[in-house]
Order: sequence, then C-alpha cells, then structure tokens
Amino acid sequence: MYRLNDEQQQIVATAAAVADRDLAPRAASVDRDAAFPADSIAALGASGLLGLTVAKTHGGLGQGPRTVAAVIDAVAQRCPSTAMVYLMHLCGVACYTAAPDKTAPLLEAAAAGRHISTLAFSEKGSRSHFWAPVSRASASGNGAVSINAQKSFVTSAGHADGYVVSTQSAGATQPLESSIYVVLKEDAGVAVSGPWRGLGLRGNASAPMTLSNVSVGADRALTADGKGLDMMLGVVLPLFQVGSAAVGIGIAEAAVNATIGHVTHTRFEQSNSSLADLPTLRAQIARMRIDTDRARAHLGAVLDSLESPGPATQLMVLEAKASGTETAVAVTDMAMRACGGAAFGGAHGIERLFRDARAPIVMAPTSEVAYEFIGRALCGLEVF
Repeated sequence: MYRLNDEQQQIVATAAAVADRDLAPRAASVDRDAAFPADSIAALGASGLLGLTVAKTHGGLGQGPRTVAAVIDAVAQRCPSTAMVYLMHLCGVACYTAAPDKTAPLLEAAAAGRHISTLAFSEKGSRSHFWAPVSRASASGNGAVSINAQKSFVTSAGHADGYVVSTQSAGATQPLESSIYVVLKEDAGVAVSGPWRGLGLRGNASAPMTLSNVSVGADRALTADGKGLDMMLGVVLPLFQVGSAAVGIGIAEAAVNATIGHVTHTRFEQSNSSLADLPTLRAQIARMRIDTDRARAHLGAVLDSLESPGPATQLMVLEAKASGTETAVAVTDMAMRACGGAAFGGAHGIERLFRDARAPIVMAPTSEVAYEFIGRALCGLEVF
C-alpha cells in the first residue's frame, strides 16, 4: 500500500531483515525489564538506518516520509518500543536537517550509526501542549543562552546523544514565541530526573529530564529567535504524525498475525477441530484485517498529500496519528478477545501489543487533542 520504488523496497526489506534478526528476539525482554533497546538501535545504526532521512551528501540514505512510514511499520511489527525510539530519532534528525550549516557533524554521525537524537518539547508545566513551553531562555551574550527547563516524557532520556529542546525565547511575550536548540548529552546541567516504567512501550525510556543552566551558543540554535513554532509544525509535526501512525499500524499488523497463528494452531481435542473452525473467530480476524488495511491505506493517502500538497494536506496530517494509533487500540482489543485466556496469560506477545498500542494515543498531540484540531480545521477556525 506504500507504493515504493525499487530503492525504497530494498531499504524496507533490509529493515525487516534487521528487525527479524536483531529486534524481534529482544522485544519481550525489552518489555519485561523496561530496558532501553540499545542493541536494537545499534543494529539499525549498523545497517545505515539511523541515517534513513539524512541527505546522501552527508552519508545518509536520503529518504522521505514514504520510506519512513514503511520502515517504521516494519520495525513496529517486531518491537514497538524500538520503533518509537527510532521515530523520535528521525524527528530530531529532521530538525538537524533544517539547519545543516550548524549540524553537519551530527548528521554525518547519525548516518554512520554513531548518534541518536530525540525531541525534548513537552514540559511539566504545559503537559501535552508541546507547542507552548513554559520555560524561558536567558540571554548570556554573543547569541548564547542559558536554558532552565523541566522536560517531561523525553524518549531515550539519558541514552540519546542529541536533544532537540524547545524553550520560550528570552524576549518572548507569549508561549508560542519559542526557539529550538540542540543540547548534547555531555553538556553540563543535563540530567534525567525520574524513572520510566510505563504501561506500554516500556523500553523507550520516556523519562523526565531537567536542564539546569545549560549554556548553548548561537551555533546550537536550530531556528531564528522566536520561530520555534514554525519548526514544530512545519518540520516535526508531519513526520511525527506519519511515524506515529506507522507505529500503530505495525502494532495492529503484528496483532493480526499473532491472532491468525493462535486460532489456526490451537485445537479442540474432543472434536478434532481448530479455533479457526469457529465462524465468530474468523469474522473477528476479518474485521482486524480490514481495520488494519484501512488505516494503512489512509496513511498512504496522507503521504500522497504530503508529496503533492493541496488544500486538504493539513487536515490529512492532523488525521494521521489518530487514525493509525486508534486502529492499533481497536485491533489489539479484538486480538485479546479472540485469543482469550492465552492472550491474557501473555502468549504470542498479544498482551504486550495490547499495552503498547495504548501509549501512542496519549503522546502529544493526544487523540482527543487531535480531534479538537481536526474539528477546528473543519469548521474554518484557527488550529493553534
């Protein structure tokens, strides 16, 4: 459904092979131990996939959102935690790409598999309203600033090499006047300020972080002063929406396949029949298949609109995450019902997929916020 060319198909095939070999065998332990999937991310890096969207002039694969969606879909089918870490890395890299004169070494390191990026937008004070930071930079001369912020739910907290950080500009008069900087893990004042052990996606290390008097120079500014919102909405949001949808679709696909495996291989000894002989279960699987295919087709339409922008593009982008992630919730719920006690007891990883599916719907923008954005757009109102 992604309609990939030969080069894109080869990249996705490579990602699927890496995921089968290195990610899938670790997925259960990543979840059980709430362990950051460092080895899985390293395997993606060794295959050049951390540079998926980095320009070929910087050593990357030079791919766009269509390939991103297909690769993340493939990764999420094997390990959703790794898929989310990977998505946030690609979002950080997208911000680097918007300021290549300042970030060329970081882009080259990512392409070589030596640099993991992530976003640090959401804050304790503004919660899921990521576009409105409450922290404020303090000017310290020569374009440098000092950042003090309480960031919440930073994926890859303590493991990423580069953090794309939003904060109100020093002269801001309202929260939307933000600036975005890259903060490196070795910068003084950067600390993880709490543990992470969530219901789902337990390996993504989405912990709070504290930035205490972190000094960054003008060379670390990824946007003009006060223009952070432009990067959030124009650079990050489309990729994050597409990638989040792909994570959800990958989870749903894994649930479909696990359910089929269970009902076709589990038998009633007294009647010498399988669960697949029950028409109610076959109908459940059919609904799961249709819902997953529908969400993937919708994502394909979003990608088409991004590649050929028109009046509906903003609306399609706003719809993407809610469509893909809510489908994952519905499909994994059906999988739990179809597989019954086996799923409840943890068989086939279905219970893990059920939990993982619920994490993206509360990631900003949450489904409820997305519906509000979509409703405002449909009614001709300003979205932000």
